[in-house]
Amino acid sequence: MSMKFAQLSAASIPLHVISKPECESFLSGLPAASQNWVAAQGFTGSLGSFCALPNADGGISAVLVGYGDALGRERGRFHLGGVAANLPKGAYHIAQSPEGFDVEVEALGWLLAGYHFDKYRKQPASGAELVAPESVDVARIEAIATGEALTRDLINTPTSDMGPEQLQAAFFDLAKAHGAVATAIVGEDLLAQNFPMIHTVGRASAQEPRLLEMRWGTAGPKLTLVGKGVCFDTGGLNIKPGASMGLMKKDMGGSAAVLGLAQMIMSLKLPLQLRVLVPAVENSIDGSAFRPSDILMSRKGLTVEINNTDAEGRLVLADALALADEEETDLVISMATLTGAARVAVGPDLAPYFCGDLDTVAALENSAKRVADPVWRMPFHTPYEAMIEPGIADLDNAPSGGFAGSITAALFLRRFVTDAPRYAHFDIYGWQPTAAAARPKGGCGQGTRAILEALPAILKL
Repeated sequence: MSMKFAQLSAASIPLHVISKPECESFLSGLPAASQNWVAAQGFTGSLGSFCALPNADGGISAVLVGYGDALGRERGRFHLGGVAANLPKGAYHIAQSPEGFDVEVEALGWLLAGYHFDKYRKQPASGAELVAPESVDVARIEAIATGEALTRDLINTPTSDMGPEQLQAAFFDLAKAHGAVATAIVGEDLLAQNFPMIHTVGRASAQEPRLLEMRWGTAGPKLTLVGKGVCFDTGGLNIKPGASMGLMKKDMGGSAAVLGLAQMIMSLKLPLQLRVLVPAVENSIDGSAFRPSDILMSRKGLTVEINNTDAEGRLVLADALALADEEETDLVISMATLTGAARVAVGPDLAPYFCGDLDTVAALENSAKRVADPVWRMPFHTPYEAMIEPGIADLDNAPSGGFAGSITAALFLRRFVTDAPRYAHFDIYGWQPTAAAARPKGGCGQGTRAILEALPAILKL
């Protein structure tokens, strides 16, 4: 689908975005017939409401959009996108908006509201298009929307069509589209090239495990993105209950997020050197599946005791992060649908992240607010390191006790990034559990727009 603005048209319909306090004043300037029509529709400027004004021919002369009492982000985001999904077919332009209206965020929300996952069933396409406001960077917003659509498509596709092989194909397609170089290490070659934990986690699947790598750009600071690509997670021999397995097609949401972010970066031609690493596996069950109490050797040389085969994401990420750490880079970011503990802590809407570099933290926090992509910093609480040290091996992949699950997982990953000057880990959900403005139920990106916005400050672009 096209994540683009409408062509400029003299026939586009004006949108008047009105806050509730200014509604009465605005309506007083309308003709009496229009005032009566608006009153009959019950429009008062409440958040998310709209009222189409008819013209003499029975068409639409204008649309009034309510922005409520609270301007800014206190009441969520993408309010205009929520309205766009319900408007009649046609081209629209923003004729006026209240103070505090973030035109870039709302314009992006409009494009995202046009997303439909229609691979398996035809979905009614929204016919409402927005003429790009003059003040926005059209190319940037369209690139962000396209990257987000890629992330959503990858997550929404079931594992029958998005196993490790198909994820590799999507990875290579993205690289080809932007002139990047992509490679893959597959199956037994993982052992030969010292990626033992990626191989171990994925060896029970009918599709061989693999490590995907993409490089783009030849000048500028170096950014390394690492995304968890567990295309389905049965839990392994510690098998998940059926209810917990239902959404496991989204367990590759970290890889989908970094590919969406890579799409944005390459489309915008940011002046940096990008490296993307995705360990792509399926955590399945057969006679070769790894077992609780097994002790694995990692690429880093650290041994890992397996206390739960359902804590596999950190294992494949560990080998990929070790590789990332072997090469000089300015910033490493990992993204993964890693722990249920993160969801318990912050719910599905916030993207929790861990980072020890305060300059990076400040840039992420400021950027997240600017682009309405909420993140929440969690602590790399070093005193909990003892919880991931089982005694029989260097590390424990699933500490007992049930406390601080997201933190101990992040601490586990941090053990594999020892040389990079800056490291941030995002423990995302990657799924919209109920439909919201510009975010249909299903796969979604989290944290990627905040990262994109923060990169110039972090990397001094």
